[in-house]
Amino acid sequence: MIKQELQINTLVQLNPETVSNRMFAGCIMVVTEPKEFGAQGYVQGLGANGEPGGQAYYRATWEEMEIVGDAEWIMG
Repeated sequence: MIKQELQINTLVQLNPETVSNRMFAGCIMVVTEPKEFGAQGYVQGLGANGEPGGQAYYRATWEEMEIVGDAEWIMG
């Protein structure tokens, strides 16, 4: 991964073979804070009763993720 490509709203996929927290294996994460070690971001959870869900935050190292695109919206 080329570090300078990482920005707020970048989408990364968490590598199922290297991700530290297996619950995030294969998930798409929205970057909220590029970091020296990689990035902090969230995986959007499903909601209930027609309402959006919450966000599950994660700190991923460079080895745990690959850039896959850009998000249009940031949930908050």
